[in-house]
Amino acid sequence: MNLADMLSFADIVQLSRIADHYGCECSGHSKNELIQSILQTVSRRDFIDRHVSGMSMEDLRFLNTLLFDGRHQFSLEELVACAGASRFTQDAKERENPREMIARFRQRGWLFNGSTQSTRYLFQVPEDLKLRFREALEHRFKAEVMSAKAEPSMYREEPEMLPTDLLIFLEYVQKHEIPLNSEGVMYRRSQLQILESLHVSEALAPKGWRFGYGRRFKDYPNRFALLYDYAYHSRLIQENSSHLELTEAGKSFLAEQQREPMVHFVRFWLRLYKGPIPNLLSLVYWVERCSKDWVTVSSLYGRVESLIKPFYYDSSKSIFEERILQMMLHLGMVRIGEDEHQERYVQSTLFGNKAVEWLQKK
Repeated sequence: MNLADMLSFADIVQLSRIADHYGCECSGHSKNELIQSILQTVSRRDFIDRHVSGMSMEDLRFLNTLLFDGRHQFSLEELVACAGASRFTQDAKERENPREMIARFRQRGWLFNGSTQSTRYLFQVPEDLKLRFREALEHRFKAEVMSAKAEPSMYREEPEMLPTDLLIFLEYVQKHEIPLNSEGVMYRRSQLQILESLHVSEALAPKGWRFGYGRRFKDYPNRFALLYDYAYHSRLIQENSSHLELTEAGKSFLAEQQREPMVHFVRFWLRLYKGPIPNLLSLVYWVERCSKDWVTVSSLYGRVESLIKPFYYDSSKSIFEERILQMMLHLGMVRIGEDEHQERYVQSTLFGNKAVEWLQKK
């Protein structure tokens, strides 16, 4: 529902609180006057821009979560969790009770209870306000990134390579006896042979703590770990007690030379990585929106850095560079370039544009 609909279902107490917050001059005893006055205030051209620019970082993160979460309605417990997750550190300024943040959003008319008996304890953001907030944030974010003066002298992109490499990997599994160690991991020799045959070369996974980004992320390099996990999740391969082999589905897939749509890999990546990066979808959205033209990687990171929460040994920067930007390159969503001064640039691809549009409809 849009704001006007939600206001019509709100009780006069909530309407009065919203009107008082915005300093509306109207009768507090007339529900119709309250609604019309609030709508007139909120519909002003500069209303959203002014409130976005004056937001605290915690409020902005909370709003960003509400705009991109797939749920249209939230329980109070879910809202409390979202509000709590918007605080990245524990300094004094960020010890506000999450319920206070929720109350503030309700007072602003950005969160409403449901209108039926079954939804009265659920909360939602008006759909028209969501759209306006996204537009305002996009305008603000784009204004803070630096465009390239000319196209980079060299750039890299990886269009439609994952479906081909999936077939190459499956063919290797079919033709070779691949022993596994006690943890179900391929030995280095097999890994190297597979990696050398793929379109995108990678070094073996470094030793040390690696976790959170997929089932075999700790064992294999980033791109291949995604490819391997995808094949395993799709039941194209299976790990027996001592070796790796194709399933019957995998044999059929390979015999028919099927090509998975790239968007399936994007969807799988989002599912794998959203654990350590809960707001990954929004970050992908902002990267795509801010890089329609070539922009510097450094300025783009400077814009989205505050939305990226560190994850154990991964800093905000390493998450942006390795878990988001590099993976979007592997997924064909962006191209990355460099000029003669070693300044790095990024631009979203046509597929990246279409993938983000598709993801927003799901």
